[in-house]
Amino acid sequence: MVLSDLIGDVLRTLWSHKLRTFLTMFGIAWGIVSIVLMVAAGEGLRKGQEEQAQTLGKDVMIVFHGRTSLQAGGTRAGRAVHWEDPDVAAVQAEAVDCEYAIPELEQEDVRAHSNFNNAAFLVAGSQPPFQEIRSIGVGQGRFYDWDDTREGRRVAFLGSDAAKQLFPGRNPVGENVYLNDFPYVVIGVMLKKKQDSSYDGWDVNKIFIPFGAMRRDFPDKPPETATTFDQLLVTPKSVEKHEACKHEVRTALGRMHNFDPHDKEACPIWDTVQEAQAFRQMTDGMKYFLGAVGIVTLLLGGLGVMNVMMVAVRERTREIGVRKALGAPAHTILRQFFLEALVIAVFSGGIGLGVAYGMCALVNLLPMPDFFAGLLPTWKSGLLSCGLLGATAVLSALYPARKAASVDPIQALRFEAGG
Repeated sequence: MVLSDLIGDVLRTLWSHKLRTFLTMFGIAWGIVSIVLMVAAGEGLRKGQEEQAQTLGKDVMIVFHGRTSLQAGGTRAGRAVHWEDPDVAAVQAEAVDCEYAIPELEQEDVRAHSNFNNAAFLVAGSQPPFQEIRSIGVGQGRFYDWDDTREGRRVAFLGSDAAKQLFPGRNPVGENVYLNDFPYVVIGVMLKKKQDSSYDGWDVNKIFIPFGAMRRDFPDKPPETATTFDQLLVTPKSVEKHEACKHEVRTALGRMHNFDPHDKEACPIWDTVQEAQAFRQMTDGMKYFLGAVGIVTLLLGGLGVMNVMMVAVRERTREIGVRKALGAPAHTILRQFFLEALVIAVFSGGIGLGVAYGMCALVNLLPMPDFFAGLLPTWKSGLLSCGLLGATAVLSALYPARKAASVDPIQALRFEAGG
């Protein structure tokens, strides 16, 4: 029997049982759709949260000052610890696995006004790497640089909402903004951004100035001193080194302030890297669970293929017996039934993949809520679906095909005759 005749027989047989074939194909296609959509939804959730987390900063650790909970070096527990300017150089020198370690000083009660409006915004002073560490995008002008910091220039970079309030309907770049009556030249405006977490307020409502100017015009208030600051911003050289970086920071600060490096209360750290890894583990677990549900659905579709083929073997017992009596070898019978199951699996799998990727494309045309980047099918989910589909097709076809090939022609004719 040539291949074209074999394929024709297969298609005629499937068409003669079209309702059963359709239901079986629907089961397999739905299994493929389930796997792709569920994995895509998990990936979209993970990607969306990752993008939102980066609005605070990429791989940033916020090092707050605290109060000791352990005795160290003869000092009592419960002692307040405050970061000072020399700490920055010590951490930069000793924390070799850290990329950046910069200070941040803030004041909440600075009176801000322009020639057009006034407001009260948080004023934050830091060093130029702050822009990269905290994911501050520039919409107009520029961010302050090292020359601005070293010379203590009175220049200001405005959050997007702060710029709108102080300079409604105007371009603020080049204009003066007065901070407690100190004139600062606006050199840039931040890009609008959605921020889902913060340790001191939304960046769109802040005014950013160089650390040198901040230290001179708005020093830390008593009981703090003129050399203390609020928090240290640290980033590791790589995600893999963030634990080592964190330990080195605590060790350096512990040496500077005479506290135990293992005393987390003395040196609290908000570790966004650790938070991101924990969330990724959660979303990966969701993705694997949803994918497992799709796999179960696909396997049930495979059982449907097997049942269809077993019924086909029973209904065509006489046909099989006649063909074997006329000399058809067992491998020809096996090949035909195997090919029938394969055709069902391939067609239904192709339809399932097409529907799944089409649905993802349509859904992604809609506006997405925060924390969700859309349905993002991955090539891994496609390969997984195809691999499972192939395994399902082979396993579901193997037993019915072997059973058909092993039919005894004499018994088959008797069965049909007495049927």
